[in-house]
Amino acid sequence: MSTSREMRMRIKSIRNLSQVTHALETISASKVRKAIQAVQATQPYAEKAWKVLVHLVRQPGHDNLHPLLTERKKINRVLIILVSSDRGLAGSYDVNIVRETLAFENSLGKEVQYITIGKKGREMLRRRGKYILAEFSDIPISPKFSDLSSIGMLAVDHFCSGDVDQVFLAYTRFFSKSEQRVMIEKILPLSIAPIQEQTNVSGQNISNAVFIYEPDERALLDSIIPKFIALQIYQGILSASASEQTARMIAMMNATDNANSLAVSLQLEMNKMRQQSITSELLDIAGGAEALRVKN
Repeated sequence: MSTSREMRMRIKSIRNLSQVTHALETISASKVRKAIQAVQATQPYAEKAWKVLVHLVRQPGHDNLHPLLTERKKINRVLIILVSSDRGLAGSYDVNIVRETLAFENSLGKEVQYITIGKKGREMLRRRGKYILAEFSDIPISPKFSDLSSIGMLAVDHFCSGDVDQVFLAYTRFFSKSEQRVMIEKILPLSIAPIQEQTNVSGQNISNAVFIYEPDERALLDSIIPKFIALQIYQGILSASASEQTARMIAMMNATDNANSLAVSLQLEMNKMRQQSITSELLDIAGGAEALRVKN
């Protein structure tokens, strides 16, 4: 049985640990707000880019307008961009995204290559012997678009060269602090139908008029589509960052609650030990006094 001194030391260490986890919870909550603000800041440009693309693809002869818009008849290799975290203490955040991504890979039945963003996902894939084309880690807490645009350019280059026939983005989308969902979205070739649906839902009016663009349509698409792909990846990373910090916040909140509960339980146990010790001493004193009384 632990001594009273050992119990006090254990309670003190647990309370210190609860202070650390509470501080991490507070920091994560602040990072969640920053990540949400960063995602919202990209929305105006994304909406304008959607609108221009919708107008362009509705022009006559858009079926063969650009290679990045064209579905390939035969799919040989697939590239998946996996967004995970660099650090732990986020509960099952990384396990969930890797498990869902591997299940998706199995459903494809194709050769799959990976671009990993984050150390945790990279290590999990390496242990499973997956082919990692490129890896990115130590992403800044508040990354700029220029910090991550090279990832989109890399995906576009491999798609245009024919090394891969489809590109997917696997990340954890942030909906609210109570809901984060693993999403695996095809980003190349760029699908037209979702653009039209999403634009209609947003309430923007899509004109059926034929426009003359300067420079020409191909030059515009050569510029807009790669940047838009990079923007999709950037938004996915920001959303995943918000989800990661939310998962870490919840994990630290649960750890703090558990530590406080354990400290209370140990305090009660120590109080019981002290009561038992006092009771034993009183019984010894009473027994000794009774023995002296009988002797006299």
